[in-house]
Amino acid sequence: MRLVHATAFAVAVALVVPAVHAERGGQQADADRKVANGGIHVAGWMGRPDSGAVADSRFAQEGSDLHITTGPATSYWNPSNTASGNYTVKATFTEPKQEMNHPHPFGVFIGGNDLGTDNQSLLYCVAYRNGKPLVRGFSGTETFNVLALRRADPPVPAVNVQKDPAQPVTQEIAWHVMGGTAECMINGQSIGKWPAAELTGAGKLKSLDGVYGIRVAHNVDVKVSGFGMSKMD
Repeated sequence: MRLVHATAFAVAVALVVPAVHAERGGQQADADRKVANGGIHVAGWMGRPDSGAVADSRFAQEGSDLHITTGPATSYWNPSNTASGNYTVKATFTEPKQEMNHPHPFGVFIGGNDLGTDNQSLLYCVAYRNGKPLVRGFSGTETFNVLALRRADPPVPAVNVQKDPAQPVTQEIAWHVMGGTAECMINGQSIGKWPAAELTGAGKLKSLDGVYGIRVAHNVDVKVSGFGMSKMD
């Protein structure tokens, strides 16, 4: 499959707030809730929460969609879902409403290696309903930022904005990996493109190859459709 890439959205990254604070949108932190009837209810899938337990969130199948309701922020994956070389991973996320008094993000990850262990590595691209994207990775138990906007920065045009917390918002999020570069696309527009040399090495990814999956911040209720991977020429 050949894909036409949009021009990357250029933005300087100079993060001055702690990693967890950034993923929570620069807002006052809210405590992780515990979701009723939690756990992973889809065969073959696994999860690693940033805190607490997998049972504090709920991961379930509803028809052809996945329905994720988080307590703690969690990365979800099926070990059989692997990608290497040139590929696209994408999914469409629909958040029926904002669960807390500020937005939380969701999206997809690539480059998953040693998942479920303290040696894990993965790279995720997520979007907030306030128009902000975030690109961040895990290297072991530590995070590294690739693209993180400050609270005062304006929304990115690629990201759909829904200011009414009672209304739904939909975001299509994709990773395109081609020729040793990784590009995050949100709603069909590029928000950034990075060579493997900037994403791999000590304190970063082991490789752009690996397991792909879903990343959801804490206290989110979201449906995921069309999740999957396709190879690119």
